[in-house]
Amino acid sequence: MITLSPPLHDCAPDIESFEAEALSGLSALEKTLPCKYFYDAYGSALFDRICDLPEYYPTRTETAIMQQNADEIAALIRSGSLLIEYGSGSSVKTRILLDRLPRLAGYVPMDISREHLQRTAARLAEAYPHLDVLPLCADYTAEFTLPAACRPVRSHVVYFPGSTIGNFHPDDARTFLTHIAEVCGPDGGLLIGVDLKKEAEVLNAAYNDAQGVTAAFNLNLLTRMNAELGADFDLTQFAHRAFYNTLAGRIEMHLMSLTSQIVRLGGAEIQFGEEESILTECSYKYSLADFAGLAESAGLQVRKVWTDTEQRFSVQYLTPKS
Repeated sequence: MITLSPPLHDCAPDIESFEAEALSGLSALEKTLPCKYFYDAYGSALFDRICDLPEYYPTRTETAIMQQNADEIAALIRSGSLLIEYGSGSSVKTRILLDRLPRLAGYVPMDISREHLQRTAARLAEAYPHLDVLPLCADYTAEFTLPAACRPVRSHVVYFPGSTIGNFHPDDARTFLTHIAEVCGPDGGLLIGVDLKKEAEVLNAAYNDAQGVTAAFNLNLLTRMNAELGADFDLTQFAHRAFYNTLAGRIEMHLMSLTSQIVRLGGAEIQFGEEESILTECSYKYSLADFAGLAESAGLQVRKVWTDTEQRFSVQYLTPKS
C-alpha cells in the first residue's frame, strides 16, 4: 500500500538565498556558515544517526524525560490546540505527545529539509489517520505563514525539542523566543528542550563521536555547496573540529582548512589560511536560572521544568506573560 504525503506548504529558502548567506558568512573576518543548511536529505539522515550514538546524550535523555512525564506534559496542552513543531526532523519524540493528544486541531511539522519532511509527514498521516497533519517546509527563523487547519483552533502550542535553542547566540535567542511568544499568543504555550551545563568531557565526546558521524554531518555542508551552488571545496582539505568553549559556555563546531587554499563560490574567490576555520554551529548550554532569565526577557514565563536525575537536560513549558 502506498501512503500519500499530506499536501506540503512550501516556504523554503531558495537557492539564491543559500548562496547569498554562504557568501556573506565566508566573506566575514571570522568565517561562518548557517547551521540550518546542514539539513538536506542526506544531512537529515546523518543527524538521525547522530541521535542514536552512544556519546550523544541529548536525544535519549530528552526522550526519557518525555516518556516519564508524558501525561503531565500532555495535560498542559488543551483540546483544540494547533501543535507547531519547529525543526521537526523525524518527529520521533513528537509521537509521545500525539499518542496522548487525540483532540488536537492539527499538527504542523516544520522543517527546512523538504524530502525528509515529506517522508515523515506521510508516516505520521498513516499512524494518526484522524490527525490533520500540515507539513510546512520553511526556515523557522524567517517569515512564514502557518497552514490553515480544517478544525477550529483554540490556541497555538509551539514544540521546539532538542537543544536547538542553543544554536542561537543569546541576543538572537531572545529575539527568536520573542517571535515564538507572538506565534503562541496569549492563550498558547511553548514546550522546549534546553540542554544544561555539564562537564566539558561529556560535551566534547558528544560532538566528536568515535564513528565520525558528526564529522560527516559537518563536512556534508561543503558537499551540498559543491552540488547546489557550484562551489569547489576539496573535502580532503577540510577537517571537522568541535570543542567546548568554557568561557562562552558553548560547543563550537568548525570546519578547519588543512592548508592554504582558494575556494571558488558564485564567482568569488575565498582565501583560506592553513588552520583557518569556518564556524558552522554553536550550541550554548544553560543553567535553569539563566534560561528562565532569557525567557523572561523575551516575554515568556517558565511554568514547569522536567529534568533527568543527573540534570543533564531539561524539558520546559513556558507561556507568554500576561
